Amino acid sequence: MKLQLLVAFLSRRPKAWVHLQQVSFRQLWVLLLAVFILFSTMGFYVDLLHSGRLPYVVVLANAVYGGLDAVLWIVVLARLPLYGAILLGLAQLLSASANEQLAFAIEDHLHPSMVASSTGIHFAATSMMVAVLGSYICFVVYIRITGHEAFRLRTELDLAHSIQRTLVPQISRVTPCFEIFGISKPSEKVGGDLVDVVDLPDGDTIAYLADIAGHGLQAGILMGMLKTAARMALLDGTRNQGGGTLSMLMERLNRVLPGVKEAHMYATFSALRLNLDGQSFYGLAASPPLLHWRAAQKDIVRIEEEQFPLALLPVAGFTASPLRMEPGDLVLIATDGILEVCSKNGVEFGAERLETLMTNHVGLPLVDLAGMIFAAVGDYGKQVDDQTLLLVRRSLAGAGAIDGQCLVVNS
Repeated sequence: MKLQLLVAFLSRRPKAWVHLQQVSFRQLWVLLLAVFILFSTMGFYVDLLHSGRLPYVVVLANAVYGGLDAVLWIVVLARLPLYGAILLGLAQLLSASANEQLAFAIEDHLHPSMVASSTGIHFAATSMMVAVLGSYICFVVYIRITGHEAFRLRTELDLAHSIQRTLVPQISRVTPCFEIFGISKPSEKVGGDLVDVVDLPDGDTIAYLADIAGHGLQAGILMGMLKTAARMALLDGTRNQGGGTLSMLMERLNRVLPGVKEAHMYATFSALRLNLDGQSFYGLAASPPLLHWRAAQKDIVRIEEEQFPLALLPVAGFTASPLRMEPGDLVLIATDGILEVCSKNGVEFGAERLETLMTNHVGLPLVDLAGMIFAAVGDYGKQVDDQTLLLVRRSLAGAGAIDGQCLVVNS
């Protein structure tokens, strides 16, 4: 039963062991020394149980054995596979016999004499006090080293968070035909979600949303690379009409990103082209559904596209399609971090609840609608992934349009 409990405990790999797996030897040796000194008191404790009469060499040998045994457990649990800990657990069953053999070997070779009880007790008690103080000092040194490392990492994460805010600011844009609002809330200091708006040389606008698989610093770095690559592709002067720009963009990202990422990473992608004349187009790559509120019909249409995510496979043929948006229509794109938030019962927030929120509050300003959605999602369950929204509304007829044709408004 004890062995089964040990296996169950080790299979969980508590965070403390994960920390010890990653800590550098410069820090680890201080911790090991602290543990060694602390558990060496077991040898002096055994001497006290024998009224302090054990020979000094036996007491010191027991102290060294107790310290080394504790250190060995930490090394095995932190750095070796699970079976190493199981073998060490089995070896502990033989520890009593090993202690006896060690005592016999010392007696046969060194012939130590017993110690007077009062002298032995004084020696054991003093040694325990010294060992406790020594281990305390080593633990303080270890905490200090770890604290400096944690402070350095915290400073770097704060810097990365500042860069994150620069790379993924809140987006609020009004064009002659469209209102655009985008916002991203990372689950950690640095996230892998991206929302961006780019004005093309011809005056049209590209609004896109990307979700890097995973979150944290690694995803944030790839997100920054994706934004740079996307802007370079869109602003290099290439003249593609209609949805061709979105197809070109997805093709280029799928060619460029694999060379700057790890094999398991990829990105889902959603993009809209919003033209000055009111035309719009969409391109999706393995992204959640695009939700299109149609003002005239007062309903919501889900638009999905079965295409591979970006940067995962060397595929081609990414396509984009027209999206007919009439005045008053609203498009919403949300990342998995919103749709997959779970309640206490394990039920996901889902697209249906998002559609209900859109239907009930479609007339709100986009910034208020986004705030209401984030509030509803936050009340529903805990955020575990980056959460990003992109909202686009077609301006009402008469607001910068003549005969359905939007005007170029000079700011």
